[in-house]
Amino acid sequence: MAEQKRIALVTGGSRGIGRAIAERLLGDGMRVVICGRTSPDDLPRHGDSISEFESCDVRSVDEVSAMVDRIAERHGRLDLVVNNAGGSPEADAATASPRLSEKVIALNLLAPLHVSQAANRIMQAQETGGSIINIASVSGVRPSPGTAVYGAAKAGLLSLTQSLAMEWGPKVRVNAVIVGLVATEAAADHYGGAEGMERIGAMLPLGRMARGSDVAAAVAFLGSADAAYVSGAQIAVHGGGERPLFLNLARGE
Repeated sequence: MAEQKRIALVTGGSRGIGRAIAERLLGDGMRVVICGRTSPDDLPRHGDSISEFESCDVRSVDEVSAMVDRIAERHGRLDLVVNNAGGSPEADAATASPRLSEKVIALNLLAPLHVSQAANRIMQAQETGGSIINIASVSGVRPSPGTAVYGAAKAGLLSLTQSLAMEWGPKVRVNAVIVGLVATEAAADHYGGAEGMERIGAMLPLGRMARGSDVAAAVAFLGSADAAYVSGAQIAVHGGGERPLFLNLARGE
């Protein structure tokens, strides 16, 4: 009898980092479900394998619970969850509206918690347990001017990762990937075009911004049997980190 494929859920998996993660997991032989508020024109695929789509606003507890139940009922299991959906518009902390701040926290901190709770309910009942991976950000481990609430939410996500790993072991492993500056479809507008991205890349020790595939490789490891004893960990995928500005200022650059 052929071995049953492992089932993965990637939130926000239709584009950017999430799409790269979904495609990598498909390539690794998993059956992948992505979710979002609207279905993309083209689903992530790898060869003949194509992902499934679930319509879900991950900020809604009821929608999340119903989605996870549907996946478990359809496939009989849920092995890996990647909490990738997130982001924030720029907003000055002094004038950001309470509504905006609440929406940013809901998407970047509360949504991963609700998805994880729903998934944990399924995984704890499985003989093989499961794995949850939270996509965090360098904004959560250093100042995040212009996106202060986003940075605070991502810092909270790192703390949440460690607490859930302690509460939910040994059946469920919970880890985080701290993502640095990434060259996605929207990066050129955000980082000052191709020239701006080139300047930023040159600042990083590895000489370039991250690609979605770099983050996907870390996720693939954390979700695999090779990481069977890794839980509560934070893997930084940031190319060595950002160079402190004072070093350039000291040289008059």
